[in-house]
Formats: sequence, structure tokens, C-alpha cells
Amino acid sequence: MNNKCSLSSHRPARRRVFPIRGLAMAAVIGMCAAGSATAFAQATAGKIFGKAPAGDTVSAQSTATGLQRRVQVDAKGRYSIAPLPAGVYTVTLEENGRPVLKHLNVPVIVSRGIKVDFDCAQGECAKLADKP
Repeated sequence: MNNKCSLSSHRPARRRVFPIRGLAMAAVIGMCAAGSATAFAQATAGKIFGKAPAGDTVSAQSTATGLQRRVQVDAKGRYSIAPLPAGVYTVTLEENGRPVLKHLNVPVIVSRGIKVDFDCAQGECAKLADKP
């Protein structure tokens, strides 16, 4: 009889473990699902990057929504504007707050970057804009 009592005392303990395991499994699955939703949310944007004169400002403006983002070019002459919603943008180089060069109809694609360079020296970009 002692054996039967000891067996019956183990059964309730096992029954209690299964719901805990089920809850733990549900929590893990929930975390994985939340992580994948985050990945999809991040995959709705792209970026514009490139070279420009150090210290100047580059802006990207959506032709559809008017959304505009601006960044300053770093000391090495590089810039990156992200995240940008997918769409078509006008990318403008500004010297001393004045627009001097533009790249029109720059496509931004989901999860991708597009390179837009401004090939001019500091203070020389306005001269390029004046040429026919």
C-alpha cells in the first residue's frame, strides 16, 4: 500500500508541472512572435547615403508626402539619412543653409540603401550648379 500512496502522490505533482511547462512554452512563442513583428516593422524603410563636402548639410524630401530629414556631413565627407519610408525623394546639398545641388527622383526601396554622391569640393558646389 505504501507503494500505491507514493505513486498517487507523484501524479498530482506531474499534473502541476505540465501547466507550468505550457505557460513557459507559450511565453517563448510569444517572445519569438514579438521579435518577428519588430523585424517586419523595421523592414519598411530604406536609407540614402554617400559623399559630400565635410560640414555641409544634406536633406532628403519625399516628393509624395513632403517628409524631410537633414543630416550634417561628417569630417570624412560621408553622410547617411535613415530610416526613410519607401518612396521617391529629392536629395539636396546645402552650403551655409543655401541649397546648391539637387538629385531629383531618388528611389528609396525597403531594406536597401541608395548611394547619392555630391562630387565637389567644399565651397565649389555652387559653381557646379551654375554650369549649364
